[in-house]
Amino acid sequence: MPLSAPSGSSAAASSSRSLARGRALVFAATVFWGSSATLARFVFRDRAVPPFTAVELRLVIAVVLLGAWLAWRKPAALRVRREDWGYFVLLGLFGVAAVQGTYYYAIATLGVGLAILIQYTAPALLVGIDLVRGTAVRPHVLVAVLGAIVGAALLVSGVDRGARAIPPHAWLVGFGAALTFAFYILYSKRGLARYAPETVLFYTFLIAALFWSCITPPARILAAGYDGGLWAMFLALGVFSTLVPFACFYAGLRRLPATQAGIVATLEPVVAVLSSACFLGEGLRSIQWLGAALVLGAALLAGIEAPASSEAQAKGA
Repeated sequence: MPLSAPSGSSAAASSSRSLARGRALVFAATVFWGSSATLARFVFRDRAVPPFTAVELRLVIAVVLLGAWLAWRKPAALRVRREDWGYFVLLGLFGVAAVQGTYYYAIATLGVGLAILIQYTAPALLVGIDLVRGTAVRPHVLVAVLGAIVGAALLVSGVDRGARAIPPHAWLVGFGAALTFAFYILYSKRGLARYAPETVLFYTFLIAALFWSCITPPARILAAGYDGGLWAMFLALGVFSTLVPFACFYAGLRRLPATQAGIVATLEPVVAVLSSACFLGEGLRSIQWLGAALVLGAALLAGIEAPASSEAQAKGA
């Protein structure tokens, strides 16, 4: 009996460290996603690359690099059960392919600010799904979702004034990015309960890359005659906008409830706007600094959770 208290204390400390590590990994993913959004915007705006071409190339590059590494270091990770192929196809098409396609198209048509704002209504959708499913949602999580959305709105306000002339279908695609991102977060947790993150990443990236190669045949991309500098940018998007951040996000998602991971990921607009200010010369106004503070506060608020409760949610999501 005297050993029971230390054992329980040790388990609680371990759970707390796991949650903290999960939040740090998701935050790392947002840093890569947010900063690379600036590069993507430059590629679309200044180098006239079609968004779907960039989507396809970033996926192909990620698949080649990850597949080579797995074959060399973790060949066992390439084995999946036959009955799980339907899951990988569904997540690859309606998760990875849909998320990346809608998001990059939204960046190209609505601009990086509005695209990120719309996509990050996904945490609110996740909370709504929890409520519909009868899952208890703590009041501070609801406050965190509201703070994240309001903060993101302030953060990107006025950034993309030209978006007023965008046709309605572009707005629908933008909101499609939010829906597919919410689906991607929730549905990914099923695969992560059975497979390592790199396994789920490789096969969903592969399926998504095959899908986009049907939309834009590789021969057409090669015939475009892109220069070496642009191919270096594609490589950077494949590694730092796709492979590294998705690996970090999946590693964090294994440790966190889906809703909490989604809220922490709303830090991406902060990183994106700061990156745009540094590299594209787009300065921040006072209202945008307020928005950044709200998003940061929301992410911190989302992390205030009893370890045991959070761990149970993470397993049950």
